Amino acid sequence: MSEPASFTLRPVGVVRSALTDRTEAPRQGREGAPDAWLEIDPAVAEALDGVTTGDEVLVLTWFHQADREALRVHPRGETSNPLTGVFATRSPDRPNPVGLHRVTVLETDPARGLRVHPLEAIDGTPVVDIKPVLDAVER
Repeated sequence: MSEPASFTLRPVGVVRSALTDRTEAPRQGREGAPDAWLEIDPAVAEALDGVTTGDEVLVLTWFHQADREALRVHPRGETSNPLTGVFATRSPDRPNPVGLHRVTVLETDPARGLRVHPLEAIDGTPVVDIKPVLDAVER
């Protein structure tokens, strides 16, 4: 395989959450994750224009504490589950640890960003992008 072109990924913000320890965070948001703030870099804050309370959005994060060498894991960290390739799991440990989170916007604050729910990412997790959830007609 030839080497892909290099590129730069610049975070647009950071997660601010009561979750501070990866081992204590829920595996998925719907499993008891708290509200969290997406603090948006002022240089890109204008990109939030049109995002409103009640919107469902997809938040892409960079799991900065991930094991980027992991290629196979026991799903959900349960050693009773057989080792499985990370591309067949939602494990945060993977070669490019991009997190995908479907959340609801609870509050918008032009000076801070978005308060969302539920978000299982830990405090300090870089936010890579935010995208609207499209309904079935728009897909």
